[in-house]
Amino acid sequence: MSATIEADPAARARDLLSFELPPELEASVPPEARGITRDAVRMLVATRCDGRLVHTYFSELPRILDEGDLVVVNTSGTLAAAVNGTTRHGRSVEVHLSTRLPAGLWTLELRQGRDPLLDARAGEVVELDGDGRIELLTPYSSNDDGVRLWVATLDVPGPVASYLAVHGRPIQYGYVKGSWPITMYQNVYSTEPGSAEMPSAGRPFTPEILTRLVAKGIGVVPVLLHTGVASLEASEPPYPEPFRVSGATAHRINDTHRNGGKVIAIGTTVVRALETVVDERGRLHAGSGWTETVVTPDRCVRSVDGLLTGWHEPEASHLAMLQAIAGRDLLESSYAAALDSGYLWHEFGDVNLVLR
Repeated sequence: MSATIEADPAARARDLLSFELPPELEASVPPEARGITRDAVRMLVATRCDGRLVHTYFSELPRILDEGDLVVVNTSGTLAAAVNGTTRHGRSVEVHLSTRLPAGLWTLELRQGRDPLLDARAGEVVELDGDGRIELLTPYSSNDDGVRLWVATLDVPGPVASYLAVHGRPIQYGYVKGSWPITMYQNVYSTEPGSAEMPSAGRPFTPEILTRLVAKGIGVVPVLLHTGVASLEASEPPYPEPFRVSGATAHRINDTHRNGGKVIAIGTTVVRALETVVDERGRLHAGSGWTETVVTPDRCVRSVDGLLTGWHEPEASHLAMLQAIAGRDLLESSYAAALDSGYLWHEFGDVNLVLR
């Protein structure tokens, strides 16, 4: 396969990468269903200082990192956030809960099949499986075609987490074949459910990988960021999301940098949380609340020295963050190499480790 990364002027102006993603490179089932373990997915290591690309496997992560480095993970767990519903006119829809808001409200998306439902109206009520219901209150975001995300009330019998455990299922898009249990969408270190979709960069981790990291003297510390639905329009920036960075984590990151170690973010959600609480001198502080930070090449990334991430779709907003860390040239060469070498995309696919 020969791949071409299109460096068209419009895409460069938006700091986004344009390319063609062949359907066969969309990971349609979990690695376990392909006959390999979580940590056996492929990993492309890209180093900014020399432009070097190395093809390896995620299981080699403890060997690649050095004693004294620090890995930062997002411990948010994945909700079974997709629920079947029926409108008052008898139309079947799928409700994707996105983010819990104050006062018991939610942002959510309505979908029919593979596509978002954009013609709903404020005041519309959707009856959910298991005696639940939502009422659309006001648009949260919209585009020229209609409303994509709504602010809505959610009424279910009992606690929301219990209701979703019985009547919900993981949000799944058209490239995934079959139905997979919620365990396939959980990272091994997740502790607090709250993400509409899995912070998937950490999926390859296993207890054995974590043990090997610690045994080598590589620290592992948590942050929390509950991520909403990822089905955004091309070029659409991420929405505000709830986050928490503890004083202990901030202290460990500062100590690591002071001692010359590398801080490696596991996923774009970690970078977003840390960049929210870093100051102009590069020192991290404890913080929590809602982050509206959007990392682009226009700002300096001060909190991390590397990022482990999945492979993102053409012109996805996350590519702006990758360019801020990797630089445009390395980003282009990495994606061209991944396409040429048959790396797999999406939450069940392969990963990219970017080091500065």
